[in-house]
Amino acid sequence: MAADLRAHIMSGLLPSGAQLPSTQQLAEQYGCAPATVQGAIKLLKDERFLEGQPGKGVFVRQRQPFAVTAAAYKTPVPGGYGYDLLRVSEVEPPADVAHALDLNEGERCVERHRVLLHAGDPIELSWSYYPLAIAQGTPLARQVRIKGGAPKALADLGFPERIFEDRISVRQPRTEEVVLLDLPSDVPVIRQFRVIRSDAERPVEASILIKGGHLFEVLYRQLAQPGER
Repeated sequence: MAADLRAHIMSGLLPSGAQLPSTQQLAEQYGCAPATVQGAIKLLKDERFLEGQPGKGVFVRQRQPFAVTAAAYKTPVPGGYGYDLLRVSEVEPPADVAHALDLNEGERCVERHRVLLHAGDPIELSWSYYPLAIAQGTPLARQVRIKGGAPKALADLGFPERIFEDRISVRQPRTEEVVLLDLPSDVPVIRQFRVIRSDAERPVEASILIKGGHLFEVLYRQLAQPGER
């Protein structure tokens, strides 16, 4: 039932501000006990899809799913995007990162770990990796915010970002992700594995991006090439 109502909300079939039928009406509609309805409603309240208004009923939340654009960098602005830089360190990268960056066995990277905020709320965790051959001794390797972000730093080093590719999957969150993103229990996360390439398709950055799957969508927009429809 919760999955069905969630799908109706995300598709707009149940629009923002719409009042849900009564517990008894939903129980009859789904052929279940009132306690089952109450459990589904509590789950969706915890996920912030629904809100109760005392003396009035239960209503669909006032905002639609938050669309996180797939842009490689989001400019911080007051009341909009911002971020906290959690850690910058030299590490041995995960195997998929090492493979994506064409690193030799045992080769290390600079890791930048951040939490992206929107209007002060955490919406995404990121771990971005840069080969030492590119990042060592540069702002990318320092525990500082970079004006213009990593794209500016890479461009200044002669590695302008030309293209990025994402692999997207869904999984259950780790404890750190639940805490830092303030996730409800049992909510899966969207995992983006992003590889950014410069000239000659040289990989210059690999990032793991994690966001809650309950209120967020990933938005892609691409212009059609001549001859495409």
